Amino acid sequence: MVTFDSSALFRQLGSEDLNHLRAIVREQRFSSGSQIFKEGDQGDGVYLVKTGLVEISGLLADAARHVFSQIGPGEIFGEMAVLENKPRSACAIAKLDSTVYFVPREEMLRLVESSPAMAMALLREISNRLREFNRQYLVEVLQAERLTILGRFARSIVHDLKNPLNIIGITAEMAGMDQISPGFKLEARTRIRKQVDRISDLISEILEFTQAPSRSAVVLSPANYSVFLRQLIEELRPELELKSAALELEGLLPQVELLLDPKRLRRVFYNLTHNATDAMPEGGKIILRVHTNQTEVVTEIEDTGPGIAPEIASQLFQIFATHGKAHGTGLGLSICKRIIDDHHGWISARNEPGRGAVFSFGLPIAQGEPKPDRAAL
Repeated sequence: MVTFDSSALFRQLGSEDLNHLRAIVREQRFSSGSQIFKEGDQGDGVYLVKTGLVEISGLLADAARHVFSQIGPGEIFGEMAVLENKPRSACAIAKLDSTVYFVPREEMLRLVESSPAMAMALLREISNRLREFNRQYLVEVLQAERLTILGRFARSIVHDLKNPLNIIGITAEMAGMDQISPGFKLEARTRIRKQVDRISDLISEILEFTQAPSRSAVVLSPANYSVFLRQLIEELRPELELKSAALELEGLLPQVELLLDPKRLRRVFYNLTHNATDAMPEGGKIILRVHTNQTEVVTEIEDTGPGIAPEIASQLFQIFATHGKAHGTGLGLSICKRIIDDHHGWISARNEPGRGAVFSFGLPIAQGEPKPDRAAL
């Protein structure tokens, strides 16, 4: 049990002020669950907890009630409305059977004006209270942000898994038909195996993204870029055709050796082409072109969609930046940038007048002079 004259706040007063205060202070008792004051009430005085526990809460923007603090014996509450001369902004409820001292507003203001020591003690009390409110706010904001990020990653995983799962489902259904030839069944098995591997790669990539690996952990090996692209085009075309999108190669593929992580670089092409099909719901064309200079190979993926929205153009490769997609997470392009960065390259995007979006990325040449690949696709 705390007496008001032994509290950290009022023990700053001289004997004359304390005797005057004893004649004015009123004890009030509240049973557990009863309301002491509510939002909008006039700030008519300050309370000091003698026994029990008082909970301070308020309504947030979404009309949800949030607990700011719990006040125990020896602590004050209700002081802000008194000092500001404004209505209460929070609600006080007795969490346990509680007894409080009540100091009327006029008396509280007189004491603050007459006692610099008490004014300083009150200022210290308010500062500590605000620090605690701020700490709680930051904790809850961070928790809410973590939950939001978790939800976005979950949506990203579902979004990325839908395409290979659809292919697996359609292929398995066709392979189960009686009139299907043994050759097609073998092809179907290979296609399903590739999609299962792709699902595994997708999940590994997202997990890797969340762990923010260092570039030193990335292993790049020499690979013929032309061979890599020809195999990739064969994988992409059937899937894009399911979305009424035609993949066309413009020009020749250069015979050049690059340092690559083929599985991860494949993810860049899948993300960019699937973004293109999302931008062309009625179908369209995706154009792939590759050109070289003395130091790098530049790959361009262009679509016949509406182009990049100006609202999102400057934020395209930032995590969670998305625009115009009902279930977009904004994770795909940030993953693309991470992968290209890990290949020591660059990635950019632009609109072409009268055409769609063009995504370009450059990869450094490992060795040798680039030569055109004249093999027909």
